[in-house]
Amino acid sequence: MIVMMGGPGTGKGTFSRLLREIHPEYTHIETGAILRAQPDGSPIRTAIAGGNLIPDEMVCDITAHTLTQTPGNIILDGFPRTLTQAQWLITNYADKYNIHVIFLNVSDETMEKRISKRKREGSTRTDDANTKTVHHRIETFHETTMPAIKWLMTGAGGIEFSDIDSSEEESANFARILNALHWSK
Repeated sequence: MIVMMGGPGTGKGTFSRLLREIHPEYTHIETGAILRAQPDGSPIRTAIAGGNLIPDEMVCDITAHTLTQTPGNIILDGFPRTLTQAQWLITNYADKYNIHVIFLNVSDETMEKRISKRKREGSTRTDDANTKTVHHRIETFHETTMPAIKWLMTGAGGIEFSDIDSSEEESANFARILNALHWSK
């Protein structure tokens, strides 16, 4: 299992899709897309539109259900987002998968620029539309997801962890990811 982590706009989805192109036997599970596909007006969609995280129990339940429906190798994109979710993932799946966490590490400024670019290029994501919401998402990433990343980096035994500087252009960033995974194109 490859676990793609990083703040908003770091390229988790893009790099997950590129990895899958090289190894189509991997299934790409994009947690954010699953959550955004929930019905309009649902508590999940309302939280997302405000740039907020979904309660851990709900996300873990959705992820568990998806993982039980997905045999084989997995690229998990956008999960875990909290320390509780990270601990849940390792407790429940470290004995079932060789887990390699890829942390896409970029500055806040780079995240903002990439989200603005995505918006200019026609993104229909409601959480990209409002600058205040984008700033809230970045703050939430630092407050909520960085503790999970730090725990995975230092406290979660039995996994591989790669801190990838992904602040350059896409091909250079992707080359670093491939190198960390010991894959070639």
